[in-house]
Amino acid sequence: MPNHVHVLIHICNDSQTINQIISNGKRFFAYEIIKRLECLKRNDILTILANNVTTEERKRKKKHRVFERSSDIKPCYTEKFLLQKLDYIHNNPITGKWHLATIPEQYLHSSAAFYKLNIPHPHVTITHYMDGC
Repeated sequence: MPNHVHVLIHICNDSQTINQIISNGKRFFAYEIIKRLECLKRNDILTILANNVTTEERKRKKKHRVFERSSDIKPCYTEKFLLQKLDYIHNNPITGKWHLATIPEQYLHSSAAFYKLNIPHPHVTITHYMDGC
């Protein structure tokens, strides 16, 4: 999505909490986004991201705030609820204000083609939700 991401995360062991996993992921993505913006010389966007850093964060040498602090974690304890969320994720790019594809399987950043047509994603490895740890 242009301004947010949906993911299903399965934790195989208790070595990390969901918050640690999300925090580490955001950190990885933030460094990559900043690096790419610097390569593109998008100082306008870099300035906005730098202005979002709080005084406390600046003391810790943080230079940019790429992500908002919130996340909307929904624990999926039942398969029915998980499938409801997966359906929402797949349909989000084609509904409402987005219209990023005609059908979910056409949206490049989606797992819809993997689940509905058994087509591997061209850029990432997707593990079927039933093929857990």
